[in-house]
Amino acid sequence: MRKDKKQVIGDEISDEQIKLFLDFEPVDATSPSLHKLIKAYRGLRIDDFERFLVFFLAAGLDLDGKDEHGQTFVDLIKDQRNAADYIELINNARG
Repeated sequence: MRKDKKQVIGDEISDEQIKLFLDFEPVDATSPSLHKLIKAYRGLRIDDFERFLVFFLAAGLDLDGKDEHGQTFVDLIKDQRNAADYIELINNARG
């Protein structure tokens, strides 16, 4: 494969399928916004997560929602292997 080609694994996900991640609700004191970000992070590829953020912001959700310990999405993922790409997307979404 050429270096300028991005490998795509699996089928394309429709906007409607991505929007389903907006329906998840927490069962604890975690903010609904944070819960949705975590579910999308765990369930979507990076490109799909980027598309999700557009719908997330359009729904008026908060990129800085916190869990019961006061941690944000970035706080929770910052030590994970692929976190830098996701954190960059969050920072870009902030404007």
